[in-house]
Amino acid sequence: MVKADDARMGKILASSATGTSFLILIQLASRVFTFTSNQLILRTLSPVVLGIAAQLELFQVSILYFSRESIRMAIQRQPVPSPDNKKQYLEAAATTTAPSVASQAAVNVSYLSLALGIPSSLIFTMLYQRFVPEEASKTAFFYPSVILIGVASLMELSIEPFFSVIQQHMLYEKRAAVEMPAAFLRSAVTSSTFIYASQVNYDLGVLPFALGHLSYSLALICGYSLALLRGTNTTRFSFLLTRMQSRDPSHYFLGRFSRQLTSLAVNVFFQSLVKHLLTQGDTMMLAALSGLEDQGIYSLASNYGGLIARIIFQPLEESSRNLFSALLSPDEDGRLKKIHIRTSRDHLIDILRAYQLLSVLIFPLGPMMVPQLLYILGGRQWASPKIGDLLSVYCYYIPFLAFNGITEAFVSSAANSQQIRKQTAWMGVFSACYAFAAYMFLEVGNLGAYGLVLANIVNMAVRTSWSYRFIKSYLHRNGCSLHTSEVAIRPASFILCALASLVLGRRFGQKLGILKACAFSGTYALLM
Repeated sequence: MVKADDARMGKILASSATGTSFLILIQLASRVFTFTSNQLILRTLSPVVLGIAAQLELFQVSILYFSRESIRMAIQRQPVPSPDNKKQYLEAAATTTAPSVASQAAVNVSYLSLALGIPSSLIFTMLYQRFVPEEASKTAFFYPSVILIGVASLMELSIEPFFSVIQQHMLYEKRAAVEMPAAFLRSAVTSSTFIYASQVNYDLGVLPFALGHLSYSLALICGYSLALLRGTNTTRFSFLLTRMQSRDPSHYFLGRFSRQLTSLAVNVFFQSLVKHLLTQGDTMMLAALSGLEDQGIYSLASNYGGLIARIIFQPLEESSRNLFSALLSPDEDGRLKKIHIRTSRDHLIDILRAYQLLSVLIFPLGPMMVPQLLYILGGRQWASPKIGDLLSVYCYYIPFLAFNGITEAFVSSAANSQQIRKQTAWMGVFSACYAFAAYMFLEVGNLGAYGLVLANIVNMAVRTSWSYRFIKSYLHRNGCSLHTSEVAIRPASFILCALASLVLGRRFGQKLGILKACAFSGTYALLM
């Protein structure tokens, strides 16, 4: 039995490592395509149009987030059962296998995303068209673009049954094979449409962005259908909404939806309402309080400043959440295995230490390199001190974003329904902290977009502190410990990285800024 557990854990760790590589590859390819597309059109794109595009992206993200985020997180908490799990095999019907029962349950629950997406898309479409700024509504092809974004969102939600199986079985290579061409097609459609319109001197407004999203959703549907439907003869489960064959029908709502997964999804959904406000609060506040030009400038800063977060941190967070969910799932007796808990703890420590080393480099070098890169990439139209300073401040936000992502990934994988409700209540406190910080920086300090970045730092700091305390308490209850000395990097490593950054910074004549950034990063590292 021990050998079987070790073999299963080794397989999970290997799949996680491979999955991280593929997820990073997906994000890297997507950002390279998007970056290239933006560079092709940036010099002819006004901040106003980019601001409207940022609003449309928030519109689509809101539909997708509220429709599928809670469902995806619930499905991650139900890994495919191992062959030695006898109780779950007895639960399976004679004509199926336990893995197929688990997969069918995940597929069925994933259809709830589409059920939520239809009313969500209608509500958000009506609200956005009702409260849209007049300047945006007068943009060419604005209302058709909103409709196309809503349709593209529903099309993207229709692939959730495929995505649930991809995540559950950790088939990251198939995900990469589908999502990378889709990202390329979106970038190609967006840039080529803009270029053609500029050559014929025809104003398309934000329609190219909407067409890009539509082509991306269509490519996902075709790609996942080709990648997964060909193997349904051997999987022994259906990608259609199918009645579950079970000896205990009470485990399933309407005979199709797992009560356990549905209950967990409901708890996570209410938390996602508050979490989305915290995550997208800066964009919402800008949309409500600022002009389209300021929104476009902030969109550029967040897109360029968040490249590292999206390419490296986001895939690590996603693969780690899958790993934590697989390792921290109770066995057939409802118990957690200590070797799995220790493995999760060690994985978390390794990532936190790596993040600290990367932070020591980001803090001093990021603000120094931003102005030069901005002039090269955006040209004179975007290379203003206001944008450069905003991007420099954004560099300080990235490490806080990374630490919060990985700690909340552990919490979402380990917390039960009661603990998730408790976290939701604390999210309300975090919202109050964020609102107060935003008010102080925006109204009292009159810092504008800079104040929003600083408020986001405060937001991530308090959320990370709560998650870190939860993790320490969780590990202590399960016979493990987590000390700050184990997480913090060694002083010698920090000093060497800080000195290397200082030497590099002095070569570019940024001594004062480097010293200030190193002092800030040093304080942050010591607090860890």
